[in-house]
Order: sequence, then structure tokens, then C-alpha cells
Amino acid sequence: KHPRSHFGSSCSKWCGIMGDEKRRRLDSNPGGGTPLVSAGRSEVSAESYRGLFGDGLGFGEKAAVLAIDFTRAYTEKNSPWYCGGAGFGVVDAVKESVELLELARSKGVPIVYTKVYFESPLDGGVFVQKIPKLRTWTKDNPLTEIVPELTPGAEDTVIVKHYPSAFFGTPLAAALTARKVDTVVVIGCSTSGCIRATVLDGMQHGFRCIVPRECVGDRTQEIHESNLFDMNAKNGDVVPKRVESAL
Repeated sequence: KHPRSHFGSSCSKWCGIMGDEKRRRLDSNPGGGTPLVSAGRSEVSAESYRGLFGDGLGFGEKAAVLAIDFTRAYTEKNSPWYCGGAGFGVVDAVKESVELLELARSKGVPIVYTKVYFESPLDGGVFVQKIPKLRTWTKDNPLTEIVPELTPGAEDTVIVKHYPSAFFGTPLAAALTARKVDTVVVIGCSTSGCIRATVLDGMQHGFRCIVPRECVGDRTQEIHESNLFDMNAKNGDVVPKRVESAL
């Protein structure tokens, strides 16, 4: 049971922090000409988004945490999928997520992990045709195991998915709805792939999606930051990890 007080009573604190964060991000180009996000030749000006996108959703009545694909493939240095970039990679995101998951468990907030592996030739469809090396992600491949720093607890749920979104082709939406969850805190990797796909799908399924920026990671900082910016503008709330004290 997760009473409203776990979430609703924190709304004023959450909104205050969110207001500060939103102002910080929108005012980070005081001269008006400096882009907020730059990725290669594509630059996004904060001014072009102001007044159109980025309103906060906040927490609803009841939350769950989705830990997306925090597997050894992204944290072991000998893995071709390794993402160790300081401040934006998966290794740091794992470290930042330990405290958040401990907080969720202490408050009885449901935690759902996802992992990816393929058993049947039909699994993955066009996704594995696009990225053939994913075929090596079989059930017996140790790189598909969840990282030991974030081992699921006895009360946690682990879902195997075959596509970027945690919702696509899985029972996740129905399971959350059955537990009256309306808010999902999304952590994991990668920011531009499975996190973004899950946040977009979550929104389309009617869930408020909250992304603590320190708890997601990607291969390059530019792609990581530009996807955080765009998710916050259109699909959910990208917030500093300290906002998760509202759980």
C-alpha cells in the first residue's frame, strides 16, 4: 500500500525544486544567443522552446520505479557496449541509482527492472536486424545480467523485453495500472534509446514520467544531454536526483 502522503504531501517541495531547475535551464543562455544544447551542427535554443514546451507534470497519486537495462554489458570494461563516460555514462548512473532504489524500497514503492535477451529467432524482429550484434544477447550471456550493485530484491519484479521500450510487448502497463500506479520514475540506459522510448511510451499509456538526470546514462555527452532536453520538453520531467526525495 502506498498512501497519497508518500507523494501528494511532497508536491509543494517538488514544485519548488522543479521551478528552480526549470529557471536554471531556461536562463542558462542569458545573452539569448548561446544555445542551451549543442549536438554536432544541430543547436537547440532555449528561447525557441520558451512558452511552448517544458511544463512540469509532477508526481501523481502513486509511483513506481522502472530500472531500465542496468546490465553488465554497459558497465564492464571488456564489453563492447561499455559506457563509462564520467558524468553521463552508465557506470556513473549505476552509482547514482543505488541510493534512489534504497529509498524506494524503504517506502514500499514498487520497483520493476528490465533486461534484454533473445531466445527465439523471432525475438527482436527488425530491431535485431538493425543491430545484428544484439543476437549475442542470449539468456546465458553474462553481459545480460543486472549489475551486482543494483541486484533486485525479493519484492522487485524483473521483466525481459525485446525492444527499446519497457512497455512494448510486455505486461508492464497492465501490471502498473492494476496496482493503481500513475507515475513512473525512469532510471537506466541508454538515455537516447531505451530510456527515451520508455518515457515516450509511458506518456502514451497515461503515466507521468520522471527522469532523474544523474540516474540515466549514454555513450556520448552530447546525445545524452540533447535527449534529456527533448524528453523534458515534450514527454516527461527531467529532474535532479534530489527531487526523488518526494517518493
